[in-house]
Amino acid sequence: MQLTDYLDKGASLGGDSLCLTTNGESLTYAEAQRMSWRIAGALQGSGIGRGDRVAVLSANDPLALTCVFGISRAGAVWCPINPRNEAAENRQLLDLFGCRLLFFQEKFAPLVHRIRGELPNLTTWVCLDGAVEGATTFTEWLERSHREPDEVSPADDELCVLAGTGGTTGKPKGVRLTGHNLETATALTLMSYPFGDRPRYLAFAPLTHSAGVLTFPIMTLGGETVIMPKPDLGEFLRLVERHRITHAFLPPTVIYGLLDHPDLDSTNLESLRCLWYGAAPMSATRLEEALTRIGPVLGQLFGHRGTQHDLDPRARRPLPRGRNHCRGTAFVRGAADAAHPGSGDGRGGHPASPGERGEIVVRGPLVMAGYHENPEATAEVGKHGWHHTSDIGYLDEQNYLYIVDRAKDVIITGGFNVYSAEVEQALLAHPAAQDSAVIGLPDAKWGERVAAVVQLRPAQRAGEDELIAFVKDRLGSVKAPKQIEIWPDLPRSKIGKVLKPEVRAKLAGG
Repeated sequence: MQLTDYLDKGASLGGDSLCLTTNGESLTYAEAQRMSWRIAGALQGSGIGRGDRVAVLSANDPLALTCVFGISRAGAVWCPINPRNEAAENRQLLDLFGCRLLFFQEKFAPLVHRIRGELPNLTTWVCLDGAVEGATTFTEWLERSHREPDEVSPADDELCVLAGTGGTTGKPKGVRLTGHNLETATALTLMSYPFGDRPRYLAFAPLTHSAGVLTFPIMTLGGETVIMPKPDLGEFLRLVERHRITHAFLPPTVIYGLLDHPDLDSTNLESLRCLWYGAAPMSATRLEEALTRIGPVLGQLFGHRGTQHDLDPRARRPLPRGRNHCRGTAFVRGAADAAHPGSGDGRGGHPASPGERGEIVVRGPLVMAGYHENPEATAEVGKHGWHHTSDIGYLDEQNYLYIVDRAKDVIITGGFNVYSAEVEQALLAHPAAQDSAVIGLPDAKWGERVAAVVQLRPAQRAGEDELIAFVKDRLGSVKAPKQIEIWPDLPRSKIGKVLKPEVRAKLAGG
């Protein structure tokens, strides 16, 4: 399948139905479909052919998303570029991908000016919403390059998306996603979460990440996507009520802010059928609060590699207590497994027994087609025939999957393994804690000592000694932090993940 097939499916269910809405203005499916054909013809008129890379640098915007479908219809490859990245990282990605054309919004012109001289292969720059020196306006480009597009039928497993990793260190890598990858993700989403006729999806998070991929199942049902150009929790609540939103995706840190928002309890959220969350661990305590105040509609997403939701919004009730913080069941037993390292059997490990902790490894049609032009990294992550996630987890007797920690974040103190995520969950159970980060620091006595940084909730107070005692009471003295600092906020990546290398550097330096 091509990405444009999702738009075309929605159009076949009713061209006059609303497809994309922002700031009170809407495109119907027929209008979005016609625009995607015009964009495809203009791309081919600009010399873009099958398999060529075309990048989009934009905040959440209907025209930018329509360009994605035009890119697909032309047979080219969509390269989403995150505007929150540093200029150097975006230049590296555009160079790595070999992009030939870039669509961008006028407000990112300063970033474009900083990188364009270093990208000789990127010869066409198209500004979507204004006039920028050295670039063609979208309207001018569309008229000048327009031609009737040739239809392009995709080959099996043809590349359709090249996405930069959201990594926090080192050079960015390009994730190769095929039409089959996204077709599988869409099918699994449709069968695993509650949907009705013509759902209404609110895109709060960047469309360059999970929020964009989630538009595809919405379109297959002829649903409407309401796009927020910039994040605002008050506006999110107003739009949910005004548009009777049925589906949305939020990172956990944004859900924490939603729970602290003064308008939450007075907003009518009865239309919500599924509020997805993912991209970072979520506090079990705050998840319970969300279930009570937002409703039993939360569904968890774990990467691109297919585990079911950990709650049951279809039945409008949570899983039994104790499983609310799991990552769901594997779709097929063995599709997600916990491999215990060091078994010596030549395969790098053995399947872990129920309750035994090991690295989570996965395989199946959701797994990427490798890292772009990086065979070494591809081979490393796919060794022994499984995709290695670097997450430590375990399966229980009923095949429910729990993530314990990132492998690199396990702390060895006094000969004991301490999982930082477990300590973070204990800290987040404190009523004053908004978020936390736990790391290991070198220690002459223990080898490593458990250290933590805590961000407090608005208007809340808690001292370091109080928090240490709180964790010690729940986890014991070995796992309790030896030091805690209170910070007003935690350093985060572009998609909201806590940057532990920065936390570690600051604590070590202090």
